[in-house]
Amino acid sequence: MSLKGVELQIAIPKTFDAGKIAEHHQHNVLQNQMNANEALKKELERKQLTVNDTEPTEKINKDGNNNSGNNQETSDEEKKKKESKEATHPFKGHLFDYSG
Repeated sequence: MSLKGVELQIAIPKTFDAGKIAEHHQHNVLQNQMNANEALKKELERKQLTVNDTEPTEKINKDGNNNSGNNQETSDEEKKKKESKEATHPFKGHLFDYSG
């Protein structure tokens, strides 16, 4: 493909314009990446300085005293009741076969 003088008069200035546009675009991309990086750093710093979760507090009894030993005993009793409910079967062991 050969270019004539008239075509070169149009093509050469357009290549300079295209180069400037490409350079401007590349500069914008780099600037956007730097801005995103700074925003990420700020977000990480903010997350590091804030409290994520609080420790669960113990429940207070109706009388206002907090007896952790008493709570432990009641929770053990509740667990035993729950296990006994789970252990009973609706129909196994209720009927006896006396024929035999």
